[in-house]
This record gives sequence, structure tokens and C-alpha cells, in this order.
Amino acid sequence: MYLHHLISDGKCTVDGRVESRGYHIKAGETIEIEVETGAETTVLSENIPLNIVYEDAEILVINKPHGMLVHPTKGVRSGTLLNALNYYLNFTEAGEPKTEKFIRAGLVHRLDKNTSGLMVIAKNPLAHKNLSRHFQRRLVEKKYYAVVEGTIKENCGTIDAPIGRNEEERFWYIAVDGKPAESRFQVIERFADATFLELEPVTGRTNQLRLHCAHIGHPIIGDDKYGGREFERLCLHAYKLFFWHPNGNHRLEFETELPEDFIK
Repeated sequence: MYLHHLISDGKCTVDGRVESRGYHIKAGETIEIEVETGAETTVLSENIPLNIVYEDAEILVINKPHGMLVHPTKGVRSGTLLNALNYYLNFTEAGEPKTEKFIRAGLVHRLDKNTSGLMVIAKNPLAHKNLSRHFQRRLVEKKYYAVVEGTIKENCGTIDAPIGRNEEERFWYIAVDGKPAESRFQVIERFADATFLELEPVTGRTNQLRLHCAHIGHPIIGDDKYGGREFERLCLHAYKLFFWHPNGNHRLEFETELPEDFIK
């Protein structure tokens, strides 16, 4: 049951993707499970405000702010999106339990701590299973806004560069023998020393957009890990999300405005 909860909470990933419990592992895939023993494995419920874009009986769509981790880590136990979701789904503003049965938020995908934008959250195991299958079959479309270093001459293009992982030092990088990774870009506006882009990840590798932008010589501003200048935030925002509702009967589309700190 503990491992089941880890999978439902998005702490078991396949090549950086969150998959459902029924996913069949393929040769060469990297499986990561974040496991901690003891009573502290229980995720705290914290009354942290959420920017909820949509909600029904099966899903939540939220607009995650930059600077917020999606789930707790060994060194960070509170202040994450999962802490906030646990409280929202199970307690009233006054701190009273909503129901007798504890609802666990199902993390179907993730955003980096410093990336803001739209995420869909499953509110029950069946919704989580169906949404995970949709992600696996690439039935979900995500689009991002980004500001990158330098001026990109092409109006649009595709970045096709495989991504691998250094297991010893635990970081992702462009690798000839890595997993296939493809991203599309389209220029929205050019500035003197930067370019405003729309990015679309065709595949869903960890750090894919950040790595691909750096790979073509235009790292994202604020991404000092991959060569971008220092800035108050990472200039990457998941602004559009298309997916089929987990009950399968209709397609949903959500779009957000650019955050104020991004515009500045």
C-alpha cells in the first residue's frame, strides 16, 4: 500500500515521467522511486492558497506559481503543492475534515520548482489511471511561454536531441545514446538580446525544454544551471493545456495569462 501511494503521489517516475501502476516497463528505462521510511512519510496537510482554474468531481486544474515544489523531498517537507492539495481536498478553511475518507491527490505530471503554469490533478485512483494512460499515449498537449537568451533567426523549428541521465551525479543532459526527445518552438517576439517563444514538448523528458533551448545556444533566462543569465525567476510558464477528461467523453482546454513577474 505504501508503494501504491508513492506511485499515486508521483514519486515513482519512468524516465522522468509519472506513469500509472499498470505501466509495463521497457528495457533501458530508468525507474526512480523516492522512498523514505518511518512515520514522516506521511505528507503534511497545509493550508496554502491554491490558484484553482477548474474543478469537478474527478479532477483539479491549478496554476502553479514559480518557486513551489510539486511534492516533498527528503530535505523539504512542507510548502509544496502536494501539502496544499492534501489540505484543500480533505479540510475546510476552518480545519475541519470534509469527509471520513482521506483523499490523496494524484499527480499525473510535474513542473520544475521554478516553472509556473497549468497542471491537472486527479482526485481519485480511476481518474489518475486514465489520465496517466492519456499522457502515456500522448493525448495531452502542453504549450509553454519562454524568454530565451539571444535572438533566434528562424520563425519556427523543431529541436530533436536525445536526453540521458548521469546516474552517479544525478543530472540530465543531451546524450547521443539517450532517450528520444523532441520539442517545437515558434517565435512570438524578438528583442535586442532575447527572444520570446512558444514551446511545445512533443515528448516528456525531465528538463526537456530547458535542455533543448540550451542545446541550440539559447538557454532560458533565469536558468543559470544551463547557461541562462541570473534573473528573479525562470522565464518558463506552462500557459496552455489540452487533455481528455478522465471519463473520456469530452476534451478540455485551459489557458492562463503570463504571470506579472514574468512580464516584468
